Amino acid sequence: MTPPSPTPPPQRGRFAAFARHLAHIYRLGVKELWSLRRDKTMVVLIVYVFTVSIYIAATAMPDTLHRATIAIVDEDDSALSARITTSFYPPRFMTPARITLAEIDPCMDSGRYTFVLDIPPGFQRDVLAGRAPQLQLNVDATRMSQAFAGSGYVQQIALAEVSEFIERHRGSSVPPVELALRARFNPGLDPAWFGSLMEMVTSITMLSIILTGAALIREREHGTVEHLLVMPVTPGEIMLSKVWAMALVVLSAAGVSLGLVIQGALHVPIEGSIALFLVGTALHLFATTSMGIFMATLARNMPQFGLLLILTMIPLQQLSGGVTPRESMPEFVQYLMLLAPTTHYTELSQAILYRGAGIEVVWRPFLALAVIGGLLFALSMARFRKTITQMA
Repeated sequence: MTPPSPTPPPQRGRFAAFARHLAHIYRLGVKELWSLRRDKTMVVLIVYVFTVSIYIAATAMPDTLHRATIAIVDEDDSALSARITTSFYPPRFMTPARITLAEIDPCMDSGRYTFVLDIPPGFQRDVLAGRAPQLQLNVDATRMSQAFAGSGYVQQIALAEVSEFIERHRGSSVPPVELALRARFNPGLDPAWFGSLMEMVTSITMLSIILTGAALIREREHGTVEHLLVMPVTPGEIMLSKVWAMALVVLSAAGVSLGLVIQGALHVPIEGSIALFLVGTALHLFATTSMGIFMATLARNMPQFGLLLILTMIPLQQLSGGVTPRESMPEFVQYLMLLAPTTHYTELSQAILYRGAGIEVVWRPFLALAVIGGLLFALSMARFRKTITQMA
C-alpha cells in the first residue's frame, strides 16, 4: 500500500494558483494582440490617430487669426485710404482685394470674404478737418474664430494708420507704466504646442475605449466567447487580458507619437519627465479600458457601441479642461467632471509636459486616477460577469 502524497503547503498552493492566473492572463492578452494585428482597419486607425490626426490638430486648425480674407471698398481713393489698404498683409490677413460698393452683399453672401472694410468718399478730407468720419466694417460672423479676433485687429490697424497720418510720423507716446510681458511655458504663444499634446490626450482616451470595446464585441460576434467559457479561465482573467493588451498598444503608440510626431516633426519641447507621464497614462488607461468593456457589455453590436462612444467622448473631451479651462465652467459641471478620469489625466498631462512638474505636484491626480480606475474596473467586472453568465 503506497503512502498518500504529502499535501503541499498552503503558501505554495496559493503561489501556484496565482502563477496560473498570471499565465492565463498573459496568454489571453497575447491572443488579443494577435487578433488586433489581423484587424487591418483598427491598425490603420491607430496609426492615423497618433500621426496624421495629431499633426493636423497642431498645424491646420490654428486658434489665432491666420490668413483671413479681407476686401476693401475704397470710395475715397486718397493717400490715407491707400495707407489703410496696404496695412493688411500676411500672415494674419490675405492680401486685400479691391471691390466696389455694389459687390459687398454678393461677396458676403457667398462667403468669399470674412471682412469687408468700406472707406467712404471724402474720408481723408474729413479726417484732416477734424470731423471724425466713420469707417464701415462688415464681418461674416459665421466664421466665429476669425470674426471675434479679426474685428479687433482691423480696428487697431485702421486707427493706427489714421493716427500716424495725422501726426506725420510713425511712433507712439511713452506710456507712464511699462508692462513687462513674460509668457511662461510657451514663449512664442505657438498654438501647435498646445494643440498637439491635447490631441494626443484625446486620442489616448478614445482609442483605449474603442479597442477594448471592439475586442469584446468582436469575440461576441464571432462566437469565440463561448469557446472561452469552456476553458479553465475566469471572467476576471478574460477582462484583465483585454485591459493589459489594449493598454499596452495605446501606451506604446503614445510613446512613439510623443517622440516622432510631437518632438520630432512638430518640434514641441517637453519640459517634464516622459517616464512619469507614461506612468500617469497607464493609470488613465486602466480606467478607460475598463470603461470600454463596460460600454461593450451594454451594446449588442458595433453600431450601438459607436453611438455610446459619441455620447461619452464629447463630454469627456469638452469638459475635462483640455479645450476650455474648468474654472470658466459652471460649478456643477466642475464638481461632476471630477468623477471623469479625463479631468485628472488632462491636469497631470499639462503639469508634466508643459510645466515640468514632478510627482510632488501631480500626486493628487495620480491618486484620483487610481481610485476612479479601481471603481470602474469593479463596476465593469460585475457587469462583465453578468453578461458572461447570461451567455453560458
